[in-house]
Amino acid sequence: MRVLGLDFGSKTCGVAVSDPLMITAQGVEIIRRTKENHMRQTYRRIEELAQEYQISAVVLGYPLNMDDSVGDRAKKTLEFKGELETRLGVPVFLSDERLTTVAADETMRDVGIPREDYKKYVDKIAAMIILQDWLNNHGSDDICVR
Repeated sequence: MRVLGLDFGSKTCGVAVSDPLMITAQGVEIIRRTKENHMRQTYRRIEELAQEYQISAVVLGYPLNMDDSVGDRAKKTLEFKGELETRLGVPVFLSDERLTTVAADETMRDVGIPREDYKKYVDKIAAMIILQDWLNNHGSDDICVR
């Protein structure tokens, strides 16, 4: 079993995948689009990755506001979740992604990535953090229960 981790943003989608034993998350890529509502290529690429890695579930970062309220970005994420479930036919789990960008920035700083290069990596690293957190706290138990 493998799980795909996604950090869904307005113009990018960071992608990570678990190892077959669902212990670790590895960064895969950042899917970029020129406009927020141009989603066709994003969905197509996620479908290709889901098939390539034979995924059994998706973990999607859920950007709640710091006061736990659901803002515009979280609403768009819920729409994205519904479309992914329809297209992929696997469960899509939401994972609180608050502060993952901060954690990704810290990771890049710790490994010596120059600040001007952060945009090249931040979404992929955020997807890794989202997926790794879910693997650490839920993992195969959630997939088997479903």
